[in-house]
Amino acid sequence: MAIPVGLLAFYTFFKRGRFGGLVFEFTLDNWAKLAEPLYVGVILQSIGLAFIVTVLALLLGYPMAYAIAGLSPKWRTVALIAVVLPFWTNFLIRTYAWILLLNNAGFVNQWLQAIGITDEPISMLYTPQAIVVGLLYMYLPLMVLPLYASLQQLDPSLREAATNLGASPWRAFRTVTLPLSLPGALTGCIFVFVPAMSNFVIPELIGGGKTVMVGNLVRDQFYEARDWPFGATLALVLTMLLVVVIVIQAAVSRRVTEGPRRG
Repeated sequence: MAIPVGLLAFYTFFKRGRFGGLVFEFTLDNWAKLAEPLYVGVILQSIGLAFIVTVLALLLGYPMAYAIAGLSPKWRTVALIAVVLPFWTNFLIRTYAWILLLNNAGFVNQWLQAIGITDEPISMLYTPQAIVVGLLYMYLPLMVLPLYASLQQLDPSLREAATNLGASPWRAFRTVTLPLSLPGALTGCIFVFVPAMSNFVIPELIGGGKTVMVGNLVRDQFYEARDWPFGATLALVLTMLLVVVIVIQAAVSRRVTEGPRRG
């Protein structure tokens, strides 16, 4: 891990050659270029879309994980297989499936027109909303699995004790289950946020290249612009942002788990 990251850091301080590659002349222009509004906007847009995907994954994934944890062992296994089943299919195939679903002649538009909600097709493909749907579908299992693991480890007697002391089911969930499952939720948020922010396939295919995320920008710098130093700078910034997010998650998770012990 240290070698490729160190190589990226090394590239950031040199110039692009006339036909690509590196010219070993020290410069800070690559870092100064990051302050341009175009690149600041792409980074902020990537953070915003990844954040939306993460929040939606948490809102959908928590009830799913909670329901799975409450099933009998037999049906719990079936449900977990259903959650991970999409991972058995190639990533690109799943992406193209969403293109077929969301295009103007796709199943979603046909269904909306068939039940009378719309009279003509709705343009859903090649929009930021389509990117969110695609990312959410791809990474939702990464939210469900750590949440399920966290909920499965909870001692049922704690909820029973809260109920016996007069707590309503909602209050028992809010004061017992939810706090104890927060480490799993935070882990799931990292598992979703990190790949969602750096993904470039879904914005390219489902978004039609109209919404540029930082992953697309890094890819373009290396393979089209042939500007390796600036591509390395963008990739290193992305890595640094993700490290910051992971450090924050670890600190919050540690505080959450140590809080009950101090209590």
